[in-house]
Amino acid sequence: METAILCTALLGLLLFGLGLAVSLTRGSTNVVSGFNSDPTDRLYKMIRAHGNTAEFVPMVAVLLLFLGSRNPSTWVLWTMWIVTLCRYLIVIGILTSPTLAKPHPLRFIGALGTYVGGVALCVAAYLSM
Repeated sequence: METAILCTALLGLLLFGLGLAVSLTRGSTNVVSGFNSDPTDRLYKMIRAHGNTAEFVPMVAVLLLFLGSRNPSTWVLWTMWIVTLCRYLIVIGILTSPTLAKPHPLRFIGALGTYVGGVALCVAAYLSM
């Protein structure tokens, strides 16, 4: 259960940290509401990183905590870590990319790891019944 709790805490830190970063970026750019949809804009990238995280982290956290309560096998524990790492990679890829209009290797790896790992966690949850 320790792995599930630690990964969930790291994902929560990512989500709330990005929320704070969006607020701070809004303050520093004097953009109280809305955003410029320019794929090179710092605020836009921050909002996309937060939004993407908010879309995936809740379900991942539910899966982690559920599976963590079921005495997970080693492959499930590794998958928890990999999915957590991939969520950080996608955020790093979004924030460090010169533009969101072009692919970025970290975004690709993060997305692929989230999809494959997420499906694996769903299968593990089903098999744990």
